Amino acid sequence: MDFFDRQDRARRHTKRLVFYFALALVFTVAAVYLAFALAFRFRPEHGDALSQLWDPTLFAGVAAGTSFVIFLGSLVKIMELSRGGSAVAAMLGGTPVNPNTTDPDERKLLNVVEEMALASGVPVPQVFLLRDEEGINAFAAGLKTQEAAVGVTRGCIQRLNRDELQGVIAHEFSHILNGDMRLNLRLIGIVNGLLVLAIIGRQLLYVRSSGRSRDGKGGNPLPLIGLALVIIGGIGMFFGRLIKSAVSRQREFLADAAAVQFTRNPAGLAGALKKIGGLAAGSRLETPKAEQASHLFFSNGLAESWFSLFSTHPPLAERIRALDPQFDGEFPRDDGRMRPPLLDRGYAYDEAEAAGVGASDVAGQQVPLPALRPAAAVAATAMMAQAGTPTPHHLRYAVALRERLPAELREAAHEPLSAAGLVLSLVLSRDAALRQQQLDSLETLVREQFLAGLPKITAAVAALEARDRLPLAMLALPALGQLSPAQFHGFSQLLQQLVESDQEIDLFEYTLQRLVRRHLAPHYETTARPVTQFYSLKPLLPDCAVVLSALARQGNENEPATVEAFAQGATLLDPTGGRLALLAPERCDLAPIDAALERLALASPSIKRQVLQACAATVAADGQIAAREAELLRAIADSLDCPIPPFIEGV
Repeated sequence: MDFFDRQDRARRHTKRLVFYFALALVFTVAAVYLAFALAFRFRPEHGDALSQLWDPTLFAGVAAGTSFVIFLGSLVKIMELSRGGSAVAAMLGGTPVNPNTTDPDERKLLNVVEEMALASGVPVPQVFLLRDEEGINAFAAGLKTQEAAVGVTRGCIQRLNRDELQGVIAHEFSHILNGDMRLNLRLIGIVNGLLVLAIIGRQLLYVRSSGRSRDGKGGNPLPLIGLALVIIGGIGMFFGRLIKSAVSRQREFLADAAAVQFTRNPAGLAGALKKIGGLAAGSRLETPKAEQASHLFFSNGLAESWFSLFSTHPPLAERIRALDPQFDGEFPRDDGRMRPPLLDRGYAYDEAEAAGVGASDVAGQQVPLPALRPAAAVAATAMMAQAGTPTPHHLRYAVALRERLPAELREAAHEPLSAAGLVLSLVLSRDAALRQQQLDSLETLVREQFLAGLPKITAAVAALEARDRLPLAMLALPALGQLSPAQFHGFSQLLQQLVESDQEIDLFEYTLQRLVRRHLAPHYETTARPVTQFYSLKPLLPDCAVVLSALARQGNENEPATVEAFAQGATLLDPTGGRLALLAPERCDLAPIDAALERLALASPSIKRQVLQACAATVAADGQIAAREAELLRAIADSLDCPIPPFIEGV
């Protein structure tokens, strides 16, 4: 399956989840009604028990009330987690890892996450550490890629070497790329709704039995109803675990396979699983919230279940044998003591290898490896094939990219105010005189707040290759997410001012602006969260016309070539013709493009595939996509939640 098929599969799993939820709701309503009927209607001395137990009016009231309580419990939890992965991490006791940390283990973790993000084309997610957890575990959570968070336990970063940690993080990135995260958060909300009745029941158990019933024969029935609701809550727990198991188990095998395809290092992932098996704490989490999020974890976060039917993860031995067929079932024992932190020695492919020097083979000879360089041009068909499917080549390229960035720029990208100044410096004019005019136009307070470190990094920014400027901005996103709301709004306005100061917005500036706004605005602005609204292409054709017209005019200097390029893409969306027409330049400038991309982002995965294919065909009217055009297509794909890895020669 390609990226879009995996997204569709995740959506089908959501429908399956709704079915399971409806089934659980039916059983729960029936059980609650039976409890109420026994408490309020059943009198053994009256005989004819069946007629006593059935009361349509009571049933309607119980069904409506129970459904309302369950839906309300689910809705409250879903809204609580609507802030994305950071809300899940906080619920589990995670704390953000400082992007500029000097702790060796935390630095190793951040380096691995940054490499994975650059290689896969997604923004660097927030990273959280569960500092009180000694077991080896991790999770990825979020509603969209720009709201994703990766969390790991203290045991994970202190007991795993770099290759093993990389395998675990690659596993979590596969959940990010496959659309599993949204499903996982919905599952938390649904299960919470099923458990609300048990919580209410516990409260009713404490209601004292005071007074008598009207006929003087019975006591207060509320504690009995409370006991019944606690028992019925067990039904919710049963269905909750059953649903999580049904949805999660097979996806863990798929995520393991994707991680190996990403890293081409099955030994790293298998080693992490073996260490879990040999550790007394294993992968268990101590937080009481672990039950709610058990299906999110890399490995089972709860005590082993007697019934594999309820397990959210396949047995460790099965997962290991899928990676290492020679595994004998014996786990290396771990004494439970934390090891001292080791400095991050880098990815298995070092800089020399990334530059094409090579690695040693069995005989100790150097084996030549191809140098990884950005592609000067890309075949149109290659773009769609790479969507959401990073390879080890992309990972090697990301490592080399991060390592060749000047140290002062990497440091600036990891501190909030310095990161803001770094991003702003990327849009400053390269002409010294014009750059000074731009700076002079800014208020002194603004310069001191965001551009205080500019002299230190000016030379390094000026020397940056064009291909490294956007990845550097992506590295700065986590630090920018730590700005205060006032600082972020000031930074956004300043970025807009600098972009417009030269009266011209080039391709890089547009891409950078959109990257910042798309990935950071949700952290600071409370807007209604859109859901997938379009399952048909027809209502989106006007938006497609805007994007295709802009792409056709971007890459062609004369009108005949522009018309031909537009026709190449339009044919894929409108084979019969007549519904798509090339727009005048003023109708496809930046504002209409932004509006069109916002609507297209609400389409189903199959429609997004069609749109991106049409975009690629438009840009590649000559059969090739130039590097400059490829970066624009990557920005459009990012806007549609379809991450595309960097384009590399020979990949």
